[in-house]
Amino acid sequence: MKKSLFVAFVVSLGGFLFGFDAGIISGVMTYAGPEFNLDDLQTGWVVSSPSFAAMFSMLLAGGISDKIGRKKILILVAFLYALSAVLSAYAISYEMLYIARMIGGVAFGAALILAPTYIAEISTAESRGKLVSIQQLNIVLGFFAAFLSNYYFNEIFSSGESNFLTDANVWRWMLGVELLPAILYFILLFFVPKSPRWLFVQNRNEEAKEVLISMYGEVKAKEQTNTILNSLAGIEILSDEENVNLKDLFKPAMKLVITVGIIIGILQQITGINAIYFYATSIFKQTGIGTDAAFSSGVLLSTTTVVFTVISMFLIDKMGRRPLLLIGIMGIAISLLLCSYEFNNATYELTSEKISQLNFEGKEKLNVLVGTQFDSDVHFKKEMKTILGQQVYAKNDGAILEAAISMNATLVLIGILGFIACFAFSLGPVMWVMLSELFPNRYRGLAIGFIGFINGFVSWLVQQVFPWELSTLGNSMSFFIFGIIALVGFFILLKILPETKGKSLEQIEKDLVKA
Repeated sequence: MKKSLFVAFVVSLGGFLFGFDAGIISGVMTYAGPEFNLDDLQTGWVVSSPSFAAMFSMLLAGGISDKIGRKKILILVAFLYALSAVLSAYAISYEMLYIARMIGGVAFGAALILAPTYIAEISTAESRGKLVSIQQLNIVLGFFAAFLSNYYFNEIFSSGESNFLTDANVWRWMLGVELLPAILYFILLFFVPKSPRWLFVQNRNEEAKEVLISMYGEVKAKEQTNTILNSLAGIEILSDEENVNLKDLFKPAMKLVITVGIIIGILQQITGINAIYFYATSIFKQTGIGTDAAFSSGVLLSTTTVVFTVISMFLIDKMGRRPLLLIGIMGIAISLLLCSYEFNNATYELTSEKISQLNFEGKEKLNVLVGTQFDSDVHFKKEMKTILGQQVYAKNDGAILEAAISMNATLVLIGILGFIACFAFSLGPVMWVMLSELFPNRYRGLAIGFIGFINGFVSWLVQQVFPWELSTLGNSMSFFIFGIIALVGFFILLKILPETKGKSLEQIEKDLVKA
């Protein structure tokens, strides 16, 4: 068990790097956005470009790994992470920055698919849920490290105590530190074995048995070997063809598992999780708590994620996948609708005293708005950009919103933390666990890759649209849309979601994949 735990942790370090990259960008854009004078669409593209690249990587990685193995692809993934970190830190233009981030997207797309696939293939039925959940734990630890790093760099820079951090390079340091865990990941991957189930599918039986023996001992290895070989030899859907392709996923026998997989894959992203993570600093600034408080709230957000992910790891093999998922999705819906309600009650008004306390050139232009109250964040921000210009407002939006807004920021914080907590013990880890379990051995890489492509596309779409959504529809309507989607998803899964707790991969296949 100790070796399988070590292997699972190492393989899922790709998730840590994904979480770090996703978390770090929320702070980076506070500085890089104004420096490159980015509009809403350009900001959305810098943030979402890794997800755009990742969805294609996800589609291809599973199928390629079915042919050449999981381990080789993961080593390439680690190298691409390191390359992306270096190029991002040295980006001299908007174009170079998003291209560098797309390279990282190729890496984390492959990593997110291959880690749960690999871990499920080296796990026993009793420990599979917990081991696959290490992927999600590493993701949220990455977020935690990123928000902590952002807070550290922002604190040093804003305090004026640093001689080397400037407005132009602080975001480069934020991005560059990702190189360190990427190098560690690359080195450690050479110490993990190849997937035993993949080796059996390739008819490399002796090599597969050696891997199982090294991980579980002679007795358990023999039991696992017999189960896997019986499955490969005895299920008709697997023995008809040597090679599998995308259309095979839509055979009648696969209808239930592919439907469940697609719905979970869409729901995990369409409820807005990456919009919250990637734009966390920006969202917290919308509540008027200020830039520094927004960075520290990001640390609180990531801490909540870690705590509830650990709780999920303890519960997933006891309570089961289905109850965790359903409870979590209902909690997500309630939390998002709470945020929508409070943002809808917010008002915005600048006074002469508040304007005089602002610290940027041209603030006196705002005196024309003294005595004017705005009931809509959309109209208020639009007026600010008209008067000050896009770049000046982008650099000072935190201070302006803090001066003007009147709302219960605590209620929004509770809503966001509630959303994060519910996601962390449900859709976050449970999706990857269930995707690693639902599909037959020979189809697993291709199927998870296909679902990953859909998941990545929805993730990219949400991230790309979110800045425009906030500017055009406003905070309240944006959260309302996410909340209603979560509510609809709950009722769909209530009807069709199976339970896979405590069953071997081969038993799940026998129960759910029927001709």
